[in-house]
Amino acid sequence: MTSAQVRSRPVVDTGQVADQAAAHALFGCLLRELAPPDGSPSVVDGAVRLLLRHLDVTVRCEVARASPLGAHRYTGPVQRRTGGGRWEDLDADGLAALVAAELTTRTGVANDEFVEQVRASRDTVARLLSDRPAEDPTPTGEPAIDAYVDSEQSLVFGHPHHPTPKWRSGDPASWRAYAPELRTAFRLHWLAVPDDLTADAGPFDPLLAALDPPRPPRGHRVLPVHPWQLSLIPPTDPRLRQLGAAGAPVRPTASVRTLYAPEADLFVKTSLHVRITNCLRKNARYELTGAVALTDLLARVPLPDGVRLLAEPAYRTVDAPGADEAYGTIVRTGLRPHLRPGDTPLLAAALAAAPLVTPDPVAWWRGYVGLLVPAVLHSWLSHGVVYEAHLQNVVVVLDRDRHPVRMLLRDLEGVKVDADRWGGWPDGVPVQVRYDPRAAHRRVVYCLFVNHLAGISGALAEAHPGIERRLWHELRTVVEAVAADLGDPVELRVLLDGEPLPAKANLLVRWRRDADRAAPFVPLPNPMGGPR
Repeated sequence: MTSAQVRSRPVVDTGQVADQAAAHALFGCLLRELAPPDGSPSVVDGAVRLLLRHLDVTVRCEVARASPLGAHRYTGPVQRRTGGGRWEDLDADGLAALVAAELTTRTGVANDEFVEQVRASRDTVARLLSDRPAEDPTPTGEPAIDAYVDSEQSLVFGHPHHPTPKWRSGDPASWRAYAPELRTAFRLHWLAVPDDLTADAGPFDPLLAALDPPRPPRGHRVLPVHPWQLSLIPPTDPRLRQLGAAGAPVRPTASVRTLYAPEADLFVKTSLHVRITNCLRKNARYELTGAVALTDLLARVPLPDGVRLLAEPAYRTVDAPGADEAYGTIVRTGLRPHLRPGDTPLLAAALAAAPLVTPDPVAWWRGYVGLLVPAVLHSWLSHGVVYEAHLQNVVVVLDRDRHPVRMLLRDLEGVKVDADRWGGWPDGVPVQVRYDPRAAHRRVVYCLFVNHLAGISGALAEAHPGIERRLWHELRTVVEAVAADLGDPVELRVLLDGEPLPAKANLLVRWRRDADRAAPFVPLPNPMGGPR
């Protein structure tokens, strides 16, 4: 960045921006997860009020954009009502302390790390806002690929309905070099693993050749590892040789641990023993074998024109307890085979994170949901394949006119099989990817409608105020057409009749310190519902 660019950047109080963003995210979680089960409190006089009933404290925040699902955009400070009836501002620390006191009484569970995690997430956002380069320091010069990388590395504020969206374990000094939000690039580190200590499947070496890996000693195979992981868990087995940093540069994506190599057009999903939001980001052994097995299975399950899957055809790890999860690596196929001249691939989460301006938002939305919704619903109800099509699992391809023309589904860790829709269990697929029908229904509806489409419709409404209910009416038309194609299945009938939408309760699962798979779900208003 030049000195002129530095001088031209607007002066922003990054601490204040980060604090208010943290308070808004936490307030949104309160509204979603602790409001009455019949829906979120209404917007009255431009603000939402919520009673923390165990504390007998009322909090409120002004609404800049009201959402039919209660996924509002807030403005100004979160406030609490004092004993004298006045309203006083709360910073993120003050709101987190109130939430902690309320949840301790409400759930009977204490959490002595929660307030600090909210603070740490807020401080991370402040640091990212302050340190993020104004421009990508290592562009490829290929506009479509540079736009894609930028979309992956743009999510400074993180999940809008998570109490600690940018919390990650470890000292900031340890992760700064690997933070996608800081537009970082680096080289993978490599291990040489003896042949008899290697577990793998699929064309791992042919795919990795595009990364220009180092040559291993005789009788060994190369294994790429995230450099952060090696600093956290250095090899203790003397048979594992460290070959150092080498190969094509990689860019960390929004998930932090999955790395994209633009030159090779390849993704490497690494294990990373770091807690990010809720989970330790490691590749369990069944996730390694499951990625290859699901790639084979899904090659036989049709997707409609315009929708494709980024396959995960190979993995490699160290075949020893502990080391298998520490160094397990999955290879995911790239973007270029799915692009045509003039196309631009973008992470859906990046589209949802800012006002989405388009000349005809209704036509743009019809194209978007017309690609994504039938693909996900048919895969589930016709083939028993559950795609977790949330905002970070979908890459949207826009044409020269910035209209959506293709969708790329990714991350087989989230793909599950609805066992009741298969005659027998698919060969080679680990049982851990099995969903019962209730879990399948909940995950499809939450990921597709609540996480993904509510986010995109909200971004369109930011740029085109008052349009959001019209968008949900258009979405209902698409779901009705899918239901007609499938013979009016009960799963879609109840959705169209107004059954509440399930939302993952990120605040409650974080408070209880449970694994993501144990997360409770809470009901949200269904803007598609009503008489036919």
